[in-house]
Amino acid sequence: MDAKYYPLVNKMLGALKIRERVESQIISQDDAYISPFITIAREPGSGGSPIAKAVANKLGFEYLDEQIIDEISRSTKKRRAIIKEIDEKSRTIIENIVHSVINPEYVDENTYVSELVKYILTKAYNGKVVILGRGANFFTPFARGLHVNITAPYDVRVKRAIDFEGHTKEIAKEVIAKVEDERKSFVKQYFRKDINKVNSYDLSINTTYFRVNEARDVIIEAFFQKFSRSLKKEMIVK
Repeated sequence: MDAKYYPLVNKMLGALKIRERVESQIISQDDAYISPFITIAREPGSGGSPIAKAVANKLGFEYLDEQIIDEISRSTKKRRAIIKEIDEKSRTIIENIVHSVINPEYVDENTYVSELVKYILTKAYNGKVVILGRGANFFTPFARGLHVNITAPYDVRVKRAIDFEGHTKEIAKEVIAKVEDERKSFVKQYFRKDINKVNSYDLSINTTYFRVNEARDVIIEAFFQKFSRSLKKEMIVK
């Protein structure tokens, strides 16, 4: 084989091993986790981000969203804008190879996913954190976290995109469809899971008739219900 093809072959082989590397990073022992945590998946336009922030503020937990991008940018020594561009998006092997060849700043999927999983697992291990999106519920221990899905009917989400983002109806539909597809493909490609499976979550909240603080309180109640015993033990130890 011509030596000039070695880098491309290595990149393809690395892509095929991403799932194995992700799975090897997971700390499987539930009792190894210090405190419970919360993951919040969300449909675009459902209000997941403000709800997640409200939960973190009320509980005094750390909130992870944009901080994830900041950390990967720091660990890979790449510009934040580069990481944000690929965050929660899938890539084909060919796309990955082409971009990595023509763009010296490009972060390959192997590096991005490995750094993402490593950072989130570290935060989950320490607990007392609310993690937004990134398929976190699929690679963190189910028994050690409360896993929430925020949803709303399509028409409701489109109307919110119009009201709060200032989009036209056509643009709102395009944006929602694009983001939905990116997040679903991201989880399917890297974690081999379907974000729409209801048993992937402890709790799903339809926000059509829930204000942010109302949804927040439902999540917090569910959190204490699931972890009442471990939280009581933690309080006794302290």
